[in-house]
Amino acid sequence: MMRQYELVDRVLKYDPSADEALLNRAYVYAMQAHGNQKRASGDPFFSHPLEVAAILTELKLDDATISAALLHDVIEDTDVTRAEIDQKFGKEIGALVEGLTKIKRLDLVTKKAEQAENFRKLLVAISSDIRVLLIKLADRLHNMRTLGHMRPESRRRVSEETLEIYAPLAGRMGMQGMREELEELAFKWGYPDAYRAVVDKLAEIHRKNAGLVDEIVTAVKAKLTSAGLAAEVYGREKKPFSIWRKMENRQISLEQLSDIYGFRVVVPDLDSCYRALGIVHSAWRAVPGRFKDYVSTPKQNNYQSIHTTVVGPRHQRVELQIRTGEMHRVAEYGVAAHALYKDGGPGENGGAAGGNGAAPPGAPLKDNPYIWLRRLVDTLLEGDNPEEFLEHTKLELFQDQVFCFTPKGSLIALPRGATPIDFAYAVHTDVGNSCVGAIINGRQLPLTTQLRNGDEVEILISKGQTPPAAWERIAVTGKARSSIRRAARDALRRQYSELGQRLLASAFRRIGQEYSDERLKKGLSRLSQKSVEEVHATVGRGELPVSDVIRAVVPEAELAKDAAAPRKRSRSERGQGEEGWFNLAKVIGLKFRWPGSGGAGAKQTQVVPIRGLRNDVPVKFEEGGAVPGDRIVGVLDGKEGIRIFQIHSPRLKDYEHERWIDVTWDIDPDDPERFPAKIVVTALNEPGTLAQIAQLIGEVDGNIDNVRMLRRAKDFTEMLIEIEVWDLAHLTQIISGLKTKAVVSSVERVFI
Repeated sequence: MMRQYELVDRVLKYDPSADEALLNRAYVYAMQAHGNQKRASGDPFFSHPLEVAAILTELKLDDATISAALLHDVIEDTDVTRAEIDQKFGKEIGALVEGLTKIKRLDLVTKKAEQAENFRKLLVAISSDIRVLLIKLADRLHNMRTLGHMRPESRRRVSEETLEIYAPLAGRMGMQGMREELEELAFKWGYPDAYRAVVDKLAEIHRKNAGLVDEIVTAVKAKLTSAGLAAEVYGREKKPFSIWRKMENRQISLEQLSDIYGFRVVVPDLDSCYRALGIVHSAWRAVPGRFKDYVSTPKQNNYQSIHTTVVGPRHQRVELQIRTGEMHRVAEYGVAAHALYKDGGPGENGGAAGGNGAAPPGAPLKDNPYIWLRRLVDTLLEGDNPEEFLEHTKLELFQDQVFCFTPKGSLIALPRGATPIDFAYAVHTDVGNSCVGAIINGRQLPLTTQLRNGDEVEILISKGQTPPAAWERIAVTGKARSSIRRAARDALRRQYSELGQRLLASAFRRIGQEYSDERLKKGLSRLSQKSVEEVHATVGRGELPVSDVIRAVVPEAELAKDAAAPRKRSRSERGQGEEGWFNLAKVIGLKFRWPGSGGAGAKQTQVVPIRGLRNDVPVKFEEGGAVPGDRIVGVLDGKEGIRIFQIHSPRLKDYEHERWIDVTWDIDPDDPERFPAKIVVTALNEPGTLAQIAQLIGEVDGNIDNVRMLRRAKDFTEMLIEIEVWDLAHLTQIISGLKTKAVVSSVERVFI
C-alpha cells in the first residue's frame, strides 16, 4: 500500500503549489475513518481510496480532487457525515464526496427503473462538477483491476455495467487510455472464453508477423525524415476488446480483419499534420473511404487527429493517426487534460455556454466535453421516463459521429446513421416537432436519408405539424426519440381530452344542463382530479364514467337509466394482423360521430374524420369480423383505446352504454382492402363437397383464410369458414352463391 509521503510527493511533482497539509489531513482522516474494514481480497479497505487517488495523480489532477478521492467512501461506508467533511475540508470537497455518495450504487443487479434513476443522479452530479466523474471513473478502474476476488456472477454483472456505462462515458470525456483499460478488464472478466480466444489468436498472428510493427515504424519515420519533417512514430497492436467488437459488428473472423495494427505520428505543429499526410499518401496508396479529418472538425470531446489508412510495407493495411503533441495529450487524457475541470462546471472558459462550434484548427481548445454532457442533462430534465432516458443515453454513448452543417454554417455533431429528423431535433425541439422535410446539399431528400460528414442540411417546417410516432423508429439520437415519444403522448392526451369534452357536453345536454369548463372546475375536488383537462382525458380514456362527473358537478340532477350515455349506434368486430391493433392513420378509415340533442329533440351529429391523423387513439377491431357496410360501434376501453364491434356482436353487451361511441366507415375507394368474416356452412358429408364450396368462393374473388370442422355426423358436416371479402355486398354474394349449391344445406354468418 502506498505510503502517505509517496502520495504527497506524486502530487507535488506535477503541482508544486499543491496544499500539502490538505493532502496529509485527508490521508490520515480517511485511514482512521475506515479503520479495520476489509475488502473482498482481504486487503485493508483504505487501500482502495488510496489507489483511486493514485490513479488520479497519473492524470495530474488538483489537490482538492485527490483529497476527495481519498475521502470518497467515508460517508457511504462509515459514520462520517457531510457536515463533518465540510467542517474539516471545506464545502468544495464536501460537495465532491457527497456527489459520489449519491451515485454509489449504480448496479445492473437493481431493477431497471432504479438503475435509470441512479444514472440520472450520476449525470446531474457530474454536470455540476466534472471532478465527480473523474473520481468515479478512477474508482471503477481500481475495482475492475481487483475484480478477480469477486464471485463469477458478480464479475459478469460489474463487467457488463462497465461496458454499458463507464467505458463509454470515459470515451465521451475524451479519456481514451482509461476507456481502453476499462474495456479490456471488462472483456477479460465478463467474457473470459472470448477474451482468451482473441488473445491466443493475436499471439499467433504476432508470431507470424514478427518484426512487422518495427518495420512499419521505421519505414514511416524514414519517409517523413527524408522530407525534412521531424516526427515521432509509435506502433502498437490493437486491444483485444477493440478487435472483438469489430469482429462482432462486422460478423467476420479475426483472419479477415486487416487493421489490427495502429500507428500514431506525432508532429510539432498543425501545419506538419497536413504535411505528414501528404508525404504518407505520396509514398503509399491510400485506402478509399478511410480518411477522416478530426483536426479541422474536432469531435465533441475535443479529440483532434487526422486518420488515414494506406497499404504499406508487406502489403499490410496501416492505420495512421496524425496529430500534434497537444492533440495527443488531449486524446489520452480528455477533459482531465484541461484546467477547465477545476472550474466545476461550464462557464466563460469553455463550458456548455460556449455553444456547439468547434475551435479553429490549431487554436486553443476552448470547448470541452461539458457541451455534450450539458445537453444530455437537458434531455434528462425534459424526459418523463428515466428508463427511456437510460436507453437513449446508452445509444448515444456507443455511437460514432458525423458532422453536418446548417445553412448558416453552424456545426451539428450527430451519431453515425443519423437522419434529418435527428438533425432537426439537435437544432431545437420545436424545429424537430414541426419538421416536414429536409434539403440536403441543395436537394430535397426523404427524412429517412442517412446523413454523411459535411452535409449541409436545411429543415423545412410547418407550424401545424405533429411528429408521427413512426419517426421514433427512424431517429437514432436519444433527444429525438424522447421528444417524438413525448409529442406522441401529448397528441394522444389531446385526442382523449377532446373526446372526453365532447362526451361530457353531449351528456349534459341530454339531461337539460349546459356544460362549461367553469362548472366542471367546481367539481374537481369531488372527482379527485387536478384539472379540467385531466377530467376530460380520463373520461375520454373511459376511466371516469360520465355519470360520475354529472353527479359531482350537478348533484341535484336526476339521471335516467341511460341519461348520461350516448345512444347505441353501431358496432363491428375484426382481428387484423398479429394483435389486431391499428393506429388511426391506418388505411382503414373510421369517422366518429358524437350524438347529441338539440332544438325540438332533433338529433345533431358532428363527424370527426380519423383517416390521416397521427399519434391518435389506438383502435382495435374485435375478433369476429366486420366488413364495410356493417353497422359498427366503438367502445372506450380504458387506456387501451377504442374497441370496434359489429352491431350484432354478443360481446357488446359487456360494456356500459355510456362508453359507446358512434362510428362509421370511411373507406378509400382508390385503395380497397379485404376484411375478415366468419360463416358456418352445413353441407353433405360426401367426397368433393369442400372442393365445391372452395371453388365458388374463389370464383367470386373471395379468399379462404381458415376452415375448421365444428361437428361431423354421418350425413352432414358443420364447418366454420373464415374468409376475406371486400365489403358486405361481396359477403352477401358469397353466402347467396353457397346456398344455391346442392351439397349445401345452410349458410349463416356468425359473430363470436
